[in-house]
Amino acid sequence: MKTDKDKKIFLDQLRRTPIIQVVCEKTGIARSTYYRWRNKNKSFRKSSDEAILEGTLLINDMAESQLINLIRDKHPTGIIYWLKNHHPNYSEKLHLIREEKYEELKPKQIRLLAKAMEIVYEEYIKTGIPRETDGSNIDKERNSRDWDHF
Repeated sequence: MKTDKDKKIFLDQLRRTPIIQVVCEKTGIARSTYYRWRNKNKSFRKSSDEAILEGTLLINDMAESQLINLIRDKHPTGIIYWLKNHHPNYSEKLHLIREEKYEELKPKQIRLLAKAMEIVYEEYIKTGIPRETDGSNIDKERNSRDWDHF
């Protein structure tokens, strides 16, 4: 059946390029057809999701390979990127000095703070003991008041 063959071709291409629009253009299959297939066929939907994941992993491997090549070629941007994302001494940190300074934070700093607070709060929920983001114990009595607003 032609439709089954089209689906197989589509999925094969999706494993190489996990971008729906690009695969539609390469295969000549309309986006609306792809989404109709997904909505009507659970098996195709599952295969499609798996193909997108495989394709994403492939692209990630290719990108990481290129990054390693940049590092080997002593390209500063590649070196900096690697260190910021793989070495704790070079990762982005947020140091808060006083509450009054919160309104001066930039959006990226706010996102980092939110993530740090999420980690701390999750630890609090699991253990009942507030912890610093580095995992060390802190004064339970003093900080139990700090968590009341959550």
